[in-house]
Amino acid sequence: METKVLGIAVAFLTTLIMTPLVRRLAFKIGAVDCPNDRKVHCKPMPRLGGVAIFLGFVIAMLVTQEISKITLGLIIGSALIVALGIMDDIFDISPRLKLLGQIVAALVLVLFGIEVTFVTNPFGGVVNLGILSIPITLFWIVGVTNAVNLVDGLDGLAGGVATIAAFCLAVIGWLEGQYMVVLPAIILGASTIGFLKYNFHPAKIFMGDSGSMFLGYILAAFSIIGLTKGFAVMSVFVPIFIIGIPIFDTAFAIVRRFMNHQPIFKADKEHLHHCLLEKGLSHRQTVLAIYLFDILLGVSGIILTQLTTAQSFLVFIGVTLAAFVGADKLGVLGSRAVQTLEMPQQERKYSA
Repeated sequence: METKVLGIAVAFLTTLIMTPLVRRLAFKIGAVDCPNDRKVHCKPMPRLGGVAIFLGFVIAMLVTQEISKITLGLIIGSALIVALGIMDDIFDISPRLKLLGQIVAALVLVLFGIEVTFVTNPFGGVVNLGILSIPITLFWIVGVTNAVNLVDGLDGLAGGVATIAAFCLAVIGWLEGQYMVVLPAIILGASTIGFLKYNFHPAKIFMGDSGSMFLGYILAAFSIIGLTKGFAVMSVFVPIFIIGIPIFDTAFAIVRRFMNHQPIFKADKEHLHHCLLEKGLSHRQTVLAIYLFDILLGVSGIILTQLTTAQSFLVFIGVTLAAFVGADKLGVLGSRAVQTLEMPQQERKYSA
């Protein structure tokens, strides 16, 4: 217990202490998000905060965890994805190069044994993936990495939903006896909370791609370690609910752009947070409302693990339908006029 408390404290305090230092470094090396006509913040904002979250997580892991094959894979892979994010935060690298780097980082996890080898069959039993194991693992890791990156649109948003997801993963890991993921997930949550002190509205620093990609990457890895290692878990559905808002918001964006005959990768201003802001919610109210939505999805994911396969399937269908109906009512599916913007990257981080 002392080791666990120490790890959580180290994660939180390391990030808390390192974030102001990283903020100053970001200004010096040019990792700055400058205002323009499509951004709300009115002054240059440093965007290297993910480095502080990563340091808090890794140092706490080294203090509390044995250097097993899985732990080593998590640290090496995370270091690669953070390095990629730092390059993007400074130089705005091309989407193709970024995708290639994400695939390489995902392959590191596979090489260290973090791999989806089967999924639960909603109609009973499991489906062994065989040769499809590696491509499905890569698709999941890269997909979640980009989903969290995409949802990083308001101060404190990505950090908050990642924290909620991390704690939900810890709860499920504990309930399912997958203890290897419990403390690391809590450590990740503690690291992110330490950063949120500086990132919640009005933000003093953005996490940047170094942070959003790291959080998505490590959450994807945790979901594989903790949720697909036990046959009792609905391994197809639970991670979708636990990671929650990033996955649903990405799915809504794909549906919306398809319905409006827009390129799938062309950024727009119809994400959930945009729609809530247009409904009259303040910046903080919008973020807190999305936190609430994410908690509800996370709790649904926890409940799924305690139900039979058939019951879980019905709950999954019901919650998913409700989410799409709610999204349509808010205009997230494109029922409003489309306001598509030509952007070289996903829309950046509100800070007004």
